[in-house]
Amino acid sequence: MTTAKGARDGYARPMIVTTTENIPGTRVTQTLGQVFGLTVRTRGLGGNIAAGFRSIVGGEVGAYVKLLEDARRQAVDRMVQSATAMGANAVTMMRFDSSEIGNTMSEIVAYGTAQVIEPLAPPPAR
Repeated sequence: MTTAKGARDGYARPMIVTTTENIPGTRVTQTLGQVFGLTVRTRGLGGNIAAGFRSIVGGEVGAYVKLLEDARRQAVDRMVQSATAMGANAVTMMRFDSSEIGNTMSEIVAYGTAQVIEPLAPPPAR
């Protein structure tokens, strides 16, 4: 579970983003529906040449790793912005999907369920 910052009405508030269905210690007051963030990135000529060379000699292609990490981060940020605009304070069941567009572009999607949650009341003292 991570907490990202979302903006609404000019102020920042935490957005819980989790891959789980439930968030311990909270209850769902409203399910707002699906939410997603999308980005499409291109590797560029230099990245393709480096990747081609790396495929010959083997090993990790650092430029691609950085590209995909940045793309996933941007997709999550866009998903959080969309969830915030819907009035959510949490996204559950978050997943990533990716695909290739042509031979040079990658599409990354972060998606989940936008919800409004609140903390559970503590049990009464005995």
